[in-house]
Amino acid sequence: MTFADRAAGGTDKPDAAVVRDALGVGVAVGLSGFAFGVTSAGSGLGLLQTCALSLMVFTGASQFALVGALAAGGNPFTAAAGAFFLGVRNAFYGLRLSQLLALPRAVRPFAAQWVIDETTAVTLAQPTRRAARIGFTVTGLTLYVLWNLTTLLGALGAKAVGDTDAWGLDAAGPAVFLALLAPMLKTPTERAVAGLAVLLGLGLLPVLPAGAPVLVAALAAPAAVFAEGRRAGRARQDAAERPQEDR
Repeated sequence: MTFADRAAGGTDKPDAAVVRDALGVGVAVGLSGFAFGVTSAGSGLGLLQTCALSLMVFTGASQFALVGALAAGGNPFTAAAGAFFLGVRNAFYGLRLSQLLALPRAVRPFAAQWVIDETTAVTLAQPTRRAARIGFTVTGLTLYVLWNLTTLLGALGAKAVGDTDAWGLDAAGPAVFLALLAPMLKTPTERAVAGLAVLLGLGLLPVLPAGAPVLVAALAAPAAVFAEGRRAGRARQDAAERPQEDR
């Protein structure tokens, strides 16, 4: 269903409601940048390095994966590779959002920086293109400003917080990511991919270097898709053979 179809069906959403929802997501998630700042500083990264990650990378799951692997003593290249593969999903979000938002070409490179889980979720929930643009812009701006501000505060206050493991702040980012991801797992294949990725990631933690389990867990997607293709192929074959048996 297109935006025009939804609007024709009387599902327009007031701008104020879109802004309210977008601000709610932006503020709630943006405040978790404090946890990243503390965790990053605790893993040995300097203030400038920590702030640069939030300014330029700006995707919480990848940032937490990187500093978590470094804190566990992982190889920097392995840690960076794991963070990169987690961030690849944003490219696929961008393909979808580019069609929904239809932004001017001059704006797209700047908007691409804000293509993350939260802005995608808010944008896709809107019934019209106008609402989608408002939701994307308000969520992206709010989250970018708050995430970077709280990252700075967290990095500066890391010494006062002390041991981040004792506070469990390193779990804040992954928890937010899972809370956003869980409602999107609607099909059996999607749930199978998520479940297999969890099993691979957790099962390989004791035997692989820090950061490597994330890379292996990425194999869950092609494995599940392959299995689903085999199952669908067998179903088509059975359906084709059944009429012959009836005759």
